Amino acid sequence: MKVAFLVATEGVEQIELTEPWQAVKDAGWTPELVSTSSGEIQAFNHLDKADTFPVDQAVSDASADDYAGLVLPGGVANPDFLRLDRKAVAFAKSFFDAGKPVAAICHGPWTLIEAGVVRGRTLTSWPSLRTDIENAGGTWVDEQLKVCSAGPNKLITSRKPDDLKAFGEAITDEFGKAG
Repeated sequence: MKVAFLVATEGVEQIELTEPWQAVKDAGWTPELVSTSSGEIQAFNHLDKADTFPVDQAVSDASADDYAGLVLPGGVANPDFLRLDRKAVAFAKSFFDAGKPVAAICHGPWTLIEAGVVRGRTLTSWPSLRTDIENAGGTWVDEQLKVCSAGPNKLITSRKPDDLKAFGEAITDEFGKAG
């Protein structure tokens, strides 16, 4: 089973990429890094540059049909860049259209807001996204983990790096049921 991790070329919070990635690998699945460009992405530890990671596929060549689910790591800049890329937004939306599970942490839901898929859904995020989620028709909750099934797919969300253990467990649980 393959799982797509959608990130911009820079700005992803490294731990929000690497810990869910490892959870997917530990489940015996194949994580793939999908980005707005081929080459490498630059991860960050908060505002400081961290490691680089090779891109497996550019979003312009990616299809939800090839993946069992989608993970949207956070970082402030990462989803802000993604929501300005029409192909990245369409790729994220296509998982909802296909009824496949999507997981987003921290600022990751910004891409989902841009895709127009949070209306009627209950989710959590970094607290500063609360107004954006509510203005987009979603219900925001301050919880470590929220799994919402009130829609065409499972939507798994968490608030911050401190929630990564629960987030990773929910990804493997919910993606495993769908895959």
